[in-house]
Amino acid sequence: MTPSAATSAGFAQLAAQPLAQHVPLVAASRGEALESIHYGSAVLLDSHGEIITAHGDQQARFYPRSALKPLFAVAILRSGLELTGEQIALAAASHSGSARHQQVAESTLEAAGLSVVDLRNSTDLPYGGAERAAWLAEGGTATQLAQNCSGKHAALLAMCQHNGWPTKNYLDADHPLAATLRGIVEELTDEQILRASTDGCGTEVYPLTLAALARGFAALSSAAPDTAEGRVAAAMRAYPELVAGEGRDVTALMRAVPGAVAKDGFEGIQAVGLADGSSLAVKISDGSDRARMPITVRLLAECLGARAPQELTELACSPLLGGGAPVGQLAAL
Repeated sequence: MTPSAATSAGFAQLAAQPLAQHVPLVAASRGEALESIHYGSAVLLDSHGEIITAHGDQQARFYPRSALKPLFAVAILRSGLELTGEQIALAAASHSGSARHQQVAESTLEAAGLSVVDLRNSTDLPYGGAERAAWLAEGGTATQLAQNCSGKHAALLAMCQHNGWPTKNYLDADHPLAATLRGIVEELTDEQILRASTDGCGTEVYPLTLAALARGFAALSSAAPDTAEGRVAAAMRAYPELVAGEGRDVTALMRAVPGAVAKDGFEGIQAVGLADGSSLAVKISDGSDRARMPITVRLLAECLGARAPQELTELACSPLLGGGAPVGQLAAL
């Protein structure tokens, strides 16, 4: 079979699968006209894990992508590995690649007797716009340390070192690390993992329902302080700038909502857990990053009511520009 024929067969197989029943969630207007609509699915759970609000498909499973990182961080701490609050936060992060981010990742490796050469994640430039520009201005190139998942990979390597597991092949599907991570995700989300694929950085990723992802974040945000879940939540709350970065919406959300634990993921994923145990998860069908926050804030406002801080308003409605001036907006429907 030729490569083109194999590709066609692959697309045909995908096309035969049932499509998720997404609904309109976010609209973009320009002038007086509706310009674009982003479809997706979302769920808001109360403190008992019961559905308060549901949009779209609640049975379909979606890859949480980097939203799994805080759950992986629980497994890292349960292994007995000692990390500082900053190192825990960066283990749960898709960081912007600032000097501080890279220094914290390197400190995790050094404390375990490891170095940057032990990393097996993909290489990239810093994810943050300002951080990338500064990096390039200094002659920087794509590296594993600058890549947004380096904090997670550094902590996973340190966990392997702590447990006496091999470090060179820590990303292999048959490595003890893989079974450990799968087990913790199943426990925290209360959902069985049916299959796995590989995330952009090289670690496994598992498709979950949105309710399961939301339950996982509720398990973090409402946990007792002396548990691994509680320590991950505390680190993310204490260092929101490490979980994402300055100018990033996830960092802004956690600063605006006391007790919130939030994490985004590529392809339009957002999850948030609140201190009272309520939680939400969002998937934007087309993978658009710009549509995550409007629907996330709409659900948070519904949950928080009068307690919703004013700072969320700026995250909920992003202006669309024409000639450098606002001429429309992006907002939840």
